[in-house]
Amino acid sequence: MSTAPGSRKRALRRYVLYAIALGFALSAVVCLLDADDMAASMGIFLNGVNGYSQFCAIHVGVWLATAVLALLAARRGAQPILGDITAMFVLAPPAGSLLAALAFGWPQGILLVTCGAELAGGLVLLAFRPAPLR
Repeated sequence: MSTAPGSRKRALRRYVLYAIALGFALSAVVCLLDADDMAASMGIFLNGVNGYSQFCAIHVGVWLATAVLALLAARRGAQPILGDITAMFVLAPPAGSLLAALAFGWPQGILLVTCGAELAGGLVLLAFRPAPLR
């Protein structure tokens, strides 16, 4: 039995959303377990309680929120707008890196790889957006 192109598109988008949720959740957990090394890999050096608090607020908090949003968007029958909002959260860091690149240069090392993965994931989500119901 063959499936309609629309259902394959929805299934692919759902798998991408699950992958995004997993990636962001794992990144948040690694940040919690080894904040110093994760921060250093990003060129950030943490200093004092406020430094750790702000790092976790931005990275752990936003990454966990993105993971939860992706899981909500992956549910069957979920509104396509949830996937679009997830794509915006996933595409925001590469957009910020592009703006920073104009003034300071491209990210290097693992951040460049991460930027590419976020860009690809966000664009795939937008490319496989289901057609609106009529």
